Amino acid sequence: MDQKTDWSVLVLTCQHKDSVRAFQRELEIRQLRGVLPADTLILTVEDPQSHVGSGGATLNALLVAAEHLSARAGFTVVSSDVLQGARLLILHTGRDFLFDDCGRGFTALPVEDPLMAVEAVTCNMDSLLSTLRHQLCPGSPPGVWICSTDMTLTLHTKPRIDWKQFRGARVISLPGTLEYARNHGVYLTDGQEIVRDIVYRGSTEQIRACLLDQQHVPLVSGIVFLSTETAERFLSTLAMAPLDGCTYQGLDSGAEPLEVSLFLDVLMSMCHNVTEETFLRTSRHISHKLRNARAVLWRELRDLPLSMAYIPDGSYEYLSPRARDHIANLVRVASAGGNYSKMAHSSVTHPALVEDGSCVINSRLSGEVSVSRGSVIQNCHLQGPLCVGSGCLLTGIDHSASSDFEGCHLKDVILQAHPIQVQSLSVTVYSLMGTDDCLELPAEGGSPTFLNMPWNEFFRRTGICESDLWGCERTNEPSVLTAALFPVLHPSNSLGLQDVLWFLNPRHQNTQLQLWRSSWRMSWQQIRQHRDQERTLQARREMFFSQALDKVQRILLGREERSLMPIIRAAVLEGTHHKLLCTLDAVASTMDDAGIAARALACVADLLGCMAGREGGLRSGPAANKAWAPAYLLLENGDVARGVKLLAEERERWLHRPATLIRAARHYEGAEQILIRRAVMSSSTFVSIGDKELPPRGRWVTAECPARIDMSGGWSDTPPITYEHGGAVVNVAVLVDGKRPMGARARRIPDPLLRLYSKSGPPGAEIHIELTCESLVDLQDYCQPQAPGALLKAAFICSGTVTAMSGKPLLDQLTERYSGGFELQTWSNLPHGSGLGKR
Repeated sequence: MDQKTDWSVLVLTCQHKDSVRAFQRELEIRQLRGVLPADTLILTVEDPQSHVGSGGATLNALLVAAEHLSARAGFTVVSSDVLQGARLLILHTGRDFLFDDCGRGFTALPVEDPLMAVEAVTCNMDSLLSTLRHQLCPGSPPGVWICSTDMTLTLHTKPRIDWKQFRGARVISLPGTLEYARNHGVYLTDGQEIVRDIVYRGSTEQIRACLLDQQHVPLVSGIVFLSTETAERFLSTLAMAPLDGCTYQGLDSGAEPLEVSLFLDVLMSMCHNVTEETFLRTSRHISHKLRNARAVLWRELRDLPLSMAYIPDGSYEYLSPRARDHIANLVRVASAGGNYSKMAHSSVTHPALVEDGSCVINSRLSGEVSVSRGSVIQNCHLQGPLCVGSGCLLTGIDHSASSDFEGCHLKDVILQAHPIQVQSLSVTVYSLMGTDDCLELPAEGGSPTFLNMPWNEFFRRTGICESDLWGCERTNEPSVLTAALFPVLHPSNSLGLQDVLWFLNPRHQNTQLQLWRSSWRMSWQQIRQHRDQERTLQARREMFFSQALDKVQRILLGREERSLMPIIRAAVLEGTHHKLLCTLDAVASTMDDAGIAARALACVADLLGCMAGREGGLRSGPAANKAWAPAYLLLENGDVARGVKLLAEERERWLHRPATLIRAARHYEGAEQILIRRAVMSSSTFVSIGDKELPPRGRWVTAECPARIDMSGGWSDTPPITYEHGGAVVNVAVLVDGKRPMGARARRIPDPLLRLYSKSGPPGAEIHIELTCESLVDLQDYCQPQAPGALLKAAFICSGTVTAMSGKPLLDQLTERYSGGFELQTWSNLPHGSGLGKR
């Protein structure tokens, strides 16, 4: 049984206030998908100041969570008592990320899980939440989990962590490389669980020396657990100067801002081998305020133990700020197998043009778009012909910009579209850089490059000069990060992708340079300040549903045995169901294949049922409302296009509440059955029926058959089940009491009508049905299984004995063809519901 942790509160911290609303919506969407528990309180909290530190952000998040829990409990002030029995998860979004405007947490991964209940693009945040909820956190006592979203976390098995008699704080460590340890720190232990020291950002030699007595390299991972007692004590420090400067309440009360590290200040105070003297005087560079803050932490937390849980078969992967490393990591993940995919949630016209060793994430590649090994395309709609060379990363490029690629050779470059908001101005800015460029490296000194070439070479090729980028006075240190490279607005021209692509191929240098110089331009630093993350995330959702609609058509037209319910649920949850309805209507109305059209209508029924949620009643029920009859008649007559159009027009009148949505779904199932029947009837083209001499009137022709036992696969060969899963049924024919228990007999009669008799059930409990059909109207309910004698009527129609949709009356048909009518009798001695009847 899958154990999972249901958190009381999930807090996501953000560096920027503009992120709060956008990220809150993202988490709420995940809650609707079932990724997060329905009753978890979700809070997205802005850090109280910039550079507050991981410790300050954690304390502020803990305060906000306690405030909300206190309000729910009826308190008028913050009470730490509300933490008793509560389970909290605090996620830190961390620093800005060069390759994703929404940070490392919302970076899309090349993952596509066909077992997801709701189809969606998988971000690093989703992967972390899944690992935490299902693998790492189950079994832990109430308390506070703290996790960074700067890294990916992989646990190959569910770790066994002993929580008996746990007290204090616990850090989670995994093995890693020496380079990772140097950049992110290591825990030094006593050989067991107790952490005796933390070494952070030392030289490689220092880290190696510290680990000589260790059997492995545990890392400062970004994952910490605080017991309820520890969380309460830590929370109490917010009222003590100078730690009150870490929270919004303290700043609102006039406290001075303070930066505190979760690892080097909060957890370090709990390390076994750290003395008060070394803790308070560990570096002559720390401020007097921070030294006082450490004194408070020492006093409040010192007697609590800091232990470590080491997971040897897990791994961290820090999402690197270096372009080549980031691209290589995504490609490596895409090639790892399992749920990873090189074309995750993407619609690609020519998949063969996407080379192995590359990946396409949440994108549409229309036409001939080739992607070379070592490149990544994400959140893009590209229109071919287009060649993306090796070592490239393209993000957020829309199909409207595809024409700008003409004659442009892309190789080892990062090309991104950034939706930005400057007061009331909302535009998209394009940025371009090389995979070997370092944004913060000074333009003078060292080995600075732009587009993988020295600045002097770039200036020579384009005609751009230093003063264009940094001004004559150079108020900022010149670097790629501060260079005003990327056009935003022009007085008379509309700007686009071509206004940065010309850096790569300045064919008309003077014209392009003049346009570039007369434009208002931004640097990387300025773009980051004005990112419109709401618009960015919305564009990604729109891209997902755009390729999802392509996928729906591909699955239906290709008769793929795959469920569309994950896409249907996603469309309903995020309000794009109208687009999906239009796509399904289009497939159904343009197909000559009745089977494909039937499946499309079955999907409409599923979509309508999903829109109703758990309200509106049961999906099973009648489907003969007269309002739908004109559409049904068109479908019966083979006019599928007009029939589907009429269904859609009628459907619009039934969308306003759950009860009518369910009724509309039933009628779409009825329409589906008409088309399934037409598809089944098409088998008659492969069946030849020759003319035979009719038996004399009054002579009975009898047929008997055995019962059947369904060994496996019952109903799996019946639409709509077969659409998604295929189907195969294994039956065994058996006698009952040594006899065939079912049979039928027929004879000709002089009257031009049909007499139908049916007897079913064991002796003493038989059900008798007697019918006389004198006109075609009496046969119209042959397709309604619950109608009396429906199966017998269907036998006459499906065998071609009678034509139901004919202009000739039944009397004339029977007289002309057979000089009279028929009497048909059927019987079954099997109990109703025994499952032994004929299929």
